Amino acid sequence: MSATSSASESPTTKTFAEFSQRADYSFMDSLQADPEATKDGHDHHPRQVFSGHYVPVTPTAIPGPEYIAHSKTLFNELGLSHELALDEQFRRLFSGDITVAQEPMRPIGWATGYALSIYGTEYIHQCPFGTGNGYGDGRAISVFEGLFKGKRWEMQLKGGGPTPYCRGADGRAVLRSSVREFLAQDYMQALGVPTSRSLTLYVSRSEKVRRPWYSNNSMSIDPDIMVDNPVAITTRIAASFLRVGQIELFARRARSNSNQQALIELKMIVKHLIKRNYQQVIDPSLAFTDQVVELAHVFRERLTSLVANWMRVGYCQGNFNSDNCAAGGFTLDYGPFGFCELFDPRFQPWTGGGDHFSFFNQPIAAEANYQMFLEAIKPLVTDNMEAMGRLDQVRNTFGEAMSRKIEAMWAKKLGLISYDETLVNELLQLMVLSKVDYTIFFRKLSNIPDQLTDLKESFYLPISEQIDAQWNSWLKRWQGRIQSCGDLRKTSAAMKLINPKYTWREWLIAPAYKKAEQGDYSLIKELQAVFTNPYDEQSLEVETKYDRLKPKKFFKFGGISHYSCSS
Repeated sequence: MSATSSASESPTTKTFAEFSQRADYSFMDSLQADPEATKDGHDHHPRQVFSGHYVPVTPTAIPGPEYIAHSKTLFNELGLSHELALDEQFRRLFSGDITVAQEPMRPIGWATGYALSIYGTEYIHQCPFGTGNGYGDGRAISVFEGLFKGKRWEMQLKGGGPTPYCRGADGRAVLRSSVREFLAQDYMQALGVPTSRSLTLYVSRSEKVRRPWYSNNSMSIDPDIMVDNPVAITTRIAASFLRVGQIELFARRARSNSNQQALIELKMIVKHLIKRNYQQVIDPSLAFTDQVVELAHVFRERLTSLVANWMRVGYCQGNFNSDNCAAGGFTLDYGPFGFCELFDPRFQPWTGGGDHFSFFNQPIAAEANYQMFLEAIKPLVTDNMEAMGRLDQVRNTFGEAMSRKIEAMWAKKLGLISYDETLVNELLQLMVLSKVDYTIFFRKLSNIPDQLTDLKESFYLPISEQIDAQWNSWLKRWQGRIQSCGDLRKTSAAMKLINPKYTWREWLIAPAYKKAEQGDYSLIKELQAVFTNPYDEQSLEVETKYDRLKPKKFFKFGGISHYSCSS
């Protein structure tokens, strides 16, 4: 029975043997391997990769893998039995031991190269060879691709050991960053924000790596100590892991004629992107140039919607380079991310990110990534002036499209039928002046309070009489607007589907990964449960613990209010 037909029947997958039958490797079958790669996948040392879409590589298993958690939501979605997460072969595969692969699975994984651009400027100096040919998946290794309930998913180990792109690093991820990524992906999915997904999380109780981090109660901006960390592997899955930087890589090679296959490889990777991420919305019967133009339109739609969603829920990517921008239009790479608590448009959790990747600058960063994407696909339509003109048109209107999405987002957060620029701008100014908690404020506003007193529970500090008067004036005008919109109960209910009750608070996440280092995973499971229903009113116990202002003592803590990208 073929993978396609067995997936369409979709019985619950209870055994590893049944899981293996889902295998279907479109990436390796459709694209070209690095011709200089080894056939056995033992390709774990830094080197230049001059051509090909991927390098066959075997992951490096973590010793003595111990189960921490799996995503129950995703397992249900894929039709996987929850017992599979504890199955020995399943655990071994997703902790890096690919020798357990059963046919039609393949006993080899793959890593990909990509280019880097930051705010529309191409970089190569982060490549150890100074050429850009050594930049790519240094510790992310895909180990499975298959069909589940008619949908294709790629499964990728984060921390699966070194690849040719590791730049001399060990290819490992520490438990701290693995817990954060595992929880964050599940949380973003529950928020309704497009994202890569979390499958499993395993830790080694014997292997540790040293990383720079913060000492207890540190006020340092940069890490001030070296810490031994347990290594862990979290498996993330998505329809594909193609990045804007990946498309850029082949476009750069095509421009420079670095190899005879460069333009062909660019066309192949773009065709594969369309098939993997856009086949439901781009008509395959169209001429290829028309498909490319349509891709530009749909990706713009997805990217602008994504960033508007990020701002809606208070998410800051922290490092939104082109290599961290999924070409499928979803959230990817939970490294130096954070969620805004004390409202600040310049909120940036990553010490290396700067203002250019701050909370309210994300639309600008997205536009820069989009410009690089457009430049990367242009070589595919250079012989069609009409298509080139259409690409220029969609590029030139990105800012307008982004503004429409942001304005619609603010209108929904405020329960308005249409955007009111004056009302929104005055609100944002008052939020900054009053030092409000972003999530708590909008959730309390969703109750449509009559008195400012109810909103003051979201303020970190008392306000002056002058600001108090400004708030009352704003509140009165806002209430007048929403009363004209219709039923207030319906408006309130709609706002509560936009403004979550529970947000990610780093000071509540840190205890979970610290306890996990001692073998106690209870807080991880507790957070999973809370984050599964972030819009719901949960128990009084949960509300008391998780729906509260950030304690003053945590405001300048290294590793809590700010952190390096060390992971």
